[in-house]
Amino acid sequence: MAKFRFKLDPVLEQRRRAEEDEQRAVAQIERERIALEERIRAYARAIEQEREDLRAQLSRGGDLSAARLQANASLDLTNKANRAVLELAGVHKRLDAARLRLLEAVTRRKALEVLRDNAEQRHRAEENRRESATLDELAVMRHGRREFGIAENQS
Repeated sequence: MAKFRFKLDPVLEQRRRAEEDEQRAVAQIERERIALEERIRAYARAIEQEREDLRAQLSRGGDLSAARLQANASLDLTNKANRAVLELAGVHKRLDAARLRLLEAVTRRKALEVLRDNAEQRHRAEENRRESATLDELAVMRHGRREFGIAENQS
């Protein structure tokens, strides 16, 4: 039985590599997203801590210049957090685009795999048909030899 060889195997392999490249791109952007989200959470914790410190300082009648510095530090952290949120929005857009490219790459690979599977099924069906035809021919020849052998023995 002849071994099945898909003529477009190099193309299929190229599509697999392209899909893997897209998976790596999505993973890289996911890492950026996770890092940004953690940075935003850290800013939120720091902002809350600054506010607590400011409340504590104001409640015990502390120095107003120190309170102003504390408020400015909190405002600076808020600005940094806002910039990080805007950056995160950009990362989300890039992530959506990368996921779309990955989906397209997966679709292209799967389409070629369907072609390969269909070609392999046709190949197997053709091999089975050839094998059946060969077996039929052998059976006819065997039957013919028996008939011919019986006819010669009777003569």
